[in-house]
Amino acid sequence: MKWEDNVRRVVPYVAGEQPNKPDMIKLNTNECPYPPAPGVAELAGRMDTKALRLYPDPNTTPLVDALAGYYGVKPNQVFVGVGSDDVLSMAFLTFFNSGKPILFPDVTYSFYDVWADLYRIPYKTCALDQDWHIRPEDYRQPNGGVIFPNPNAPTGVFESLAVVEEILEANRDVVVIVDEAYVDFGGESALPLLKKYDNLLVVQTFSKSRAMAGLRIGFCIGNEKLIGYLNDVKFSVNSYTMNLPAQRLGVEAVRDDTYFKVTTAKIVGTRERVKEELKKLGFSFPDSKANFIFAAHDTIPAEQIFHALREAGIYVRYWNKPRISNSLRITIGTDEQMDRLISFLTGYVGKYGT
Repeated sequence: MKWEDNVRRVVPYVAGEQPNKPDMIKLNTNECPYPPAPGVAELAGRMDTKALRLYPDPNTTPLVDALAGYYGVKPNQVFVGVGSDDVLSMAFLTFFNSGKPILFPDVTYSFYDVWADLYRIPYKTCALDQDWHIRPEDYRQPNGGVIFPNPNAPTGVFESLAVVEEILEANRDVVVIVDEAYVDFGGESALPLLKKYDNLLVVQTFSKSRAMAGLRIGFCIGNEKLIGYLNDVKFSVNSYTMNLPAQRLGVEAVRDDTYFKVTTAKIVGTRERVKEELKKLGFSFPDSKANFIFAAHDTIPAEQIFHALREAGIYVRYWNKPRISNSLRITIGTDEQMDRLISFLTGYVGKYGT
């Protein structure tokens, strides 16, 4: 068909499976196993729905102000989007326009190459080393921008701020994006480096540590000019990107810092316990600082375990891709959920392991 000659074609991002079965254990999309802060539920219960007839604040002012106060920056250093995917997509569209290839790791968040293809941005991947770490020297080549998650996905590996700064120092003439979707589970944010590097953009999300994946709230913090340019692009696409409930409930999530820290600490505690249990069963994995573990068994193929778990109603993430086809990404759930996972794996490894 002639009209198809003008279609923008891309291979889309494939999200984790979203099953809805009774008694299932869903450990495949890195969602928080606990509810949002109590203030979120309280406000949601008394929200005035009459206000929904009006457009929301296009500047998301209350949420921007809450985030600026929490992180100790100016409001004009904060940009809010509909999940960190929206923020990252806007950042690709805004900052990666030089015609030179952007750089990101070969094993990383699989949306990066999708956005690059969608926006016709050339890119080059840099291979992680055998321990799944970034090699900073790979990012000293000419490029049109740099992006990487820290901790990385799907490996969970955290790079020190010294490594982050080494990459920033070598790339002062392009925008460097540090995607910190999982930083609250044991990493250290690059936000302090903003004082030194005006080309740094730090992206975070409410979907993981703040238990609000269903509301889609993401944000980034950077130099005032960077944020200004992002807003210019946002207002050229859609002025009203974030709905009113998300704006108001997001503020409540930021306010309850105690709940936030207790919840993340609980997940970290469960993660560390599960690491030890998996080791006993013959699994190996990099030291995760995220809310998941990227595990491979010594003798049983990952795909085999994946299908066995799925049949048992336990969902984890598996990719049939180079370098990672023998690993499973296992989200950290509640202690009860992880106990059921370990119980199943104990029996399965006992039967099929060698």
